[in-house]
Amino acid sequence: MPTTIDLPVARALLSTREELAAAGSTERDIHARVAAGDLRRLRRNRYIEEARWQGLWNEGRHLVEVLAVHENSDVPGPVFWGPSAAVLHQLPLCRLAPENVHTVILGRRHGRSRADVVWHNVGITAADIVEVDGIRCTSLDRTVLDMACFTAPVTGLCAADAALRRESVRGHDYDAAAAAGWHERLRRRAESVSIRGIRKARDVISFADGRAQLPGESVSRLHLRELGYRDLMLQTHVVGPEQEDYWLDFGFPRSRVFGEFDGEVKYRDAAMRKGRTLDEVLLAEKRREDVIRGVTGWRTARWGWEHLRTPEALATRLQSFRIRPPG
Repeated sequence: MPTTIDLPVARALLSTREELAAAGSTERDIHARVAAGDLRRLRRNRYIEEARWQGLWNEGRHLVEVLAVHENSDVPGPVFWGPSAAVLHQLPLCRLAPENVHTVILGRRHGRSRADVVWHNVGITAADIVEVDGIRCTSLDRTVLDMACFTAPVTGLCAADAALRRESVRGHDYDAAAAAGWHERLRRRAESVSIRGIRKARDVISFADGRAQLPGESVSRLHLRELGYRDLMLQTHVVGPEQEDYWLDFGFPRSRVFGEFDGEVKYRDAAMRKGRTLDEVLLAEKRREDVIRGVTGWRTARWGWEHLRTPEALATRLQSFRIRPPG
């Protein structure tokens, strides 16, 4: 199972009773499989194989849940909000596993919850509503703002970084003007509203940087700021002796050390290994470090999710590489 999925894959994972029956399952079979834990009932007449469910990350699980709600709704369907809109826009849900599907109240009804669906009275306008593959949700900008307001800073920042990256980065080319336009647009939007969490959201939007390729880089940058680092280099370009291009996540000039967030997915996910074996990936990483050290004279420090539990855990990891604390 891929680490991230889109709507076509999510649709393929969901089955109705009719589809299960067409594949040979009787009503008794379906009940027995649900009771045995082999088949998961997400909502009325919407099922997913338990093994496939277990293989999904939080974003994939929530996307399937959002789709199940949509498929069971009357046309045109609800307008999904917050984390539920985020997964439709393919934004990460870093350190967030939603327990409910989130939708927007249209009209003057009061907020309510029913059947694991939470309805929010957040006062959106028609301009805030878009469709993603036929499913209504809040626009990308509005979703980023809501995530920054109503989720933890680390979750909101990862979503904001991912959204900004779409506008400001092509391959490894960073468009500073496009990034500035995004920041100004979101800043104006954040300043035009007064809702719970808006001060936090303004900070998240200001700090967002599209050069973060993965949520782990976003979390690292947030922790590094909390630790007092202010002179960081981001996505530094190093050219090897054979004109190879290397890009380093972070640079610590005072210590002459590059920093790399090193999530396990790059080693475990076959798609990210691009047909290479694990040994081949590890050898390539070693050669990469050797070349970078030879060209720049800088060492490379690596850390993973286990070092991002807290800012202090990251500080301990940096100290083990003799990276000087902020002055």
